[in-house]
Amino acid sequence: MVNLKTHYPLLLSLLGSPLLVVVSDVDSFATSNNYLSTSKSQRVAGVVSTTSIKMSSNNIELPSQKTLDLLLSVAINASKQAGEIILGNAGGADVLKSKANSRDLLTLIDPLCEKTIRETVLATFPTHAFLGEEDVPPGKEASAAAIESKLQQLNKADDNDNYLWIVDPIDGTSNFVHGMPLCMPSVAVAYKGEVVVGVIHDPHRMETFTAVRGRGAQINGDPISVGEQSDIGDAIVAMGSPPAEESMKMSLAALPVLMPKVRTIRMIGSAALMLAWVANGRLTAYWEYDLSSWDVAAGSILIEEAGGKMTDLKGERWNLRTRKICGAMGAKSTSRY
Repeated sequence: MVNLKTHYPLLLSLLGSPLLVVVSDVDSFATSNNYLSTSKSQRVAGVVSTTSIKMSSNNIELPSQKTLDLLLSVAINASKQAGEIILGNAGGADVLKSKANSRDLLTLIDPLCEKTIRETVLATFPTHAFLGEEDVPPGKEASAAAIESKLQQLNKADDNDNYLWIVDPIDGTSNFVHGMPLCMPSVAVAYKGEVVVGVIHDPHRMETFTAVRGRGAQINGDPISVGEQSDIGDAIVAMGSPPAEESMKMSLAALPVLMPKVRTIRMIGSAALMLAWVANGRLTAYWEYDLSSWDVAAGSILIEEAGGKMTDLKGERWNLRTRKICGAMGAKSTSRY
């Protein structure tokens, strides 16, 4: 039996106060009336005890504005080139092989998109490090080891070479295989371990989500911000249908806890798209029990720069090593971390 209480704190209440609420005792919370019996006005006033999101107060060191501009331009160009390949095969694709299991798929198009992105990046930034999903063996252990290895290498690099591109060439491969227009490239750039540029290009809707650290988030050049729901009953929460057995069990166990409290649950099948949709207010929150850095990196900066919060499931700010994730509207803020 899956015990949510001992495995992780689940996001049960998304707003209702100026804080993003993280409940650490899921079992007792779900069966008690302590929160649910309070009125909306009491919740907004913060009568119920909550745990605020813990954000880093350290200043983030950024490259020059000129360098950020060039990073963004190359990331957009690379994403759009990969998007054209995806659109050219939008009717579906044959499965080359399964990876971790039959739900974790690889097509011939995934490595082609990654190769295209890599070549585009390295043509301008030949000394930058590159981490793509298709470079890494399947499984969370290999994924965690891959990002750790890259970060350790960067710790020894000088400032000019302390860049890491983190790429998922087709996020939503199962959707892609079945011809569903819910798949896209996700491209992020980290400088000294902090994501400073993120691009999620949705070729099916021609929507390019971009963010640069300290400049806000945009869609096709227009500013975006997270939603403004004030009550949990208005929240649209997204979650995954993960291929790994442990993650799948935890996600299924969460459904009966979350579904009675929120407006609806959505499983779209693309982490990149769900993160981007939190950033522009289409979704209130998105959480997963286990994801790799390439699934989340670009979306994380979109949400933060759109005024939301990107954390683990304990409320600590997300970083490239984090695997249990929650992106949500949180408390809107114009501050940059």
